[in-house]
Amino acid sequence: MEREGEQLSARPALETEGLRFLHVTVGSLLATYGWYILFSCILLYVVFQKLSARLRALRQRQLDQAEAAVEPDVVVKRQEALVAARLRMQEELNAQVEKHKEKLRQLEEEKRRQKIEMWDNMQEGKSYKRNARNPQEEESPGPSTSSVIPKRKSDKKPLRGGGYNPLTGEGGGTCSWRPGRRGPSSGG
Repeated sequence: MEREGEQLSARPALETEGLRFLHVTVGSLLATYGWYILFSCILLYVVFQKLSARLRALRQRQLDQAEAAVEPDVVVKRQEALVAARLRMQEELNAQVEKHKEKLRQLEEEKRRQKIEMWDNMQEGKSYKRNARNPQEEESPGPSTSSVIPKRKSDKKPLRGGGYNPLTGEGGGTCSWRPGRRGPSSGG
C-alpha cells in the first residue's frame, strides 16, 4: 500500500508541474504576442463573414439559375415583356420624331410663303420689309383689341438740345477742340 500512496502523491506533483509548465509557456506566449493574436482573430472573423456572405450569394445565384433552367416558361415570359416594353418605347419615340418633322415642315412652308409674298410685293412696288417683320398683323384684320396705344413721335423728348451736334462743333458752348501746333517742340 505504500507503493500506492507514493504513486498517489507522485501523480499530483507531476500534474501540478505540467500545469505550471503550461501556465508559464501560455502566459509568456500571450504576454509576448497577445495583441497580435487578438488582431489576427478579429481579422479572421471579418474575412470569414465576408466569405460566407459571398458563398451564400453564389449558392443563391446557382439556385436561381437552376430554377430558371427548370421553368423555361418564366424565362420566355420575361423576355416577351422586355421586348414589348422596348417596342412600346420605340413607338413613342417614333411618334415624337414625326411630330417634330411635321413642325419643321410647317416652319419651312411658312418661311417659303413669306418669301413668295415678299417677292410679289417687291414686284408690285410695295414695301416688303414691313410685311416681313409683322406677319401676324396681316392675319388679324380689324380693329386692334390690345390696350397698348403706341406713342406718337411728337410725344418723345429728344435726348439732347435741338441745336447740339457733336460732329459740327456748333452749339456746344465754349468747349472746342483745336489741333496742336506743327513743328518741333520748343523745349530747351
